[in-house]
Amino acid sequence: MKDQPREVQVERQNATEFILLGLLNHSKVHMFFLALILLAFITAVSGNVLLMFLIQVTPSLHTPMYFFLSQLAFMDICPSLFIIPKMSVDFLIPGNTISVAGCGTQVFLMLTTGVGECLLLAVMSYDRYVAICKPLQYPVLLSRRICLGLTAAIWICVPINALIHTMYTMRLPYCGSKSIDHFFCEVPALLKLSCSDTSTYETVVFVNSIVVLFIPFSIIVASYTYILSTVLKMKSTTGQQKALATCSSHLTVVGLFYGAAMFTYMKPSAEHSTRQDKVVPVFYSIVTPVLNPVIYSLRNRDVLGALRRMVGKY
Repeated sequence: MKDQPREVQVERQNATEFILLGLLNHSKVHMFFLALILLAFITAVSGNVLLMFLIQVTPSLHTPMYFFLSQLAFMDICPSLFIIPKMSVDFLIPGNTISVAGCGTQVFLMLTTGVGECLLLAVMSYDRYVAICKPLQYPVLLSRRICLGLTAAIWICVPINALIHTMYTMRLPYCGSKSIDHFFCEVPALLKLSCSDTSTYETVVFVNSIVVLFIPFSIIVASYTYILSTVLKMKSTTGQQKALATCSSHLTVVGLFYGAAMFTYMKPSAEHSTRQDKVVPVFYSIVTPVLNPVIYSLRNRDVLGALRRMVGKY
């Protein structure tokens, strides 16, 4: 500390806020994109809130599959609320700052919901595997006690993991620019601003990503492989087509979410470009929260039936 120039010491002492440069520029085209993002925000929040409400008030939806779907809906609402309102304000007020505490809160909440969704998608794929491939064992393998235990384990372990990464990242020395070339605070974007050697920590992030991204993704692929194998043995062509359409739509959303997350957290930092680092997170922070309620639920006959009954009642 003593050997560093005085101006660097002052910068390090005064690291109380950052500036998010955002995803969009001030042009008519980007104004249109902002309108689309706000529409996606409204769609994601309203769709997931509706889904949670339907599952809560409909007794026939009180099953393991819909219990996990309600957890997924909650995790999808959170990124929209954490990111898009702040991004819109930053677009309207260039140079608007975010405090270190606010930035750390974004990092913590995004890691919590992002990693939580990774694990939950793996649990949901296992639920579908048991339901289709081992239907007679379903009440035992996914009893209420097991479902609650799996969910509790996710909600206990994930915040601890997020807190460790958040505390380490926010304690790094930021000696230069406080302008984050991103539309929300994220670990890879913050590491670029640190004036310390972060190579060891980047290795830790990579190993952690294997555990929370690659392993759950492998479980999902294995589950759907067994499901497809079982489906293809069906004698009913209509049943095969319906199951294949459902599986393909599920895997599309999973591929978007995991692909973008793996690109961000598992690709070496030297191979990242600023534009890619801003565009790729759009898929897991904005796109998938919109698609999930449509793909997993609103195309579902039981959910649509519950929605029709509720509309007819009120």
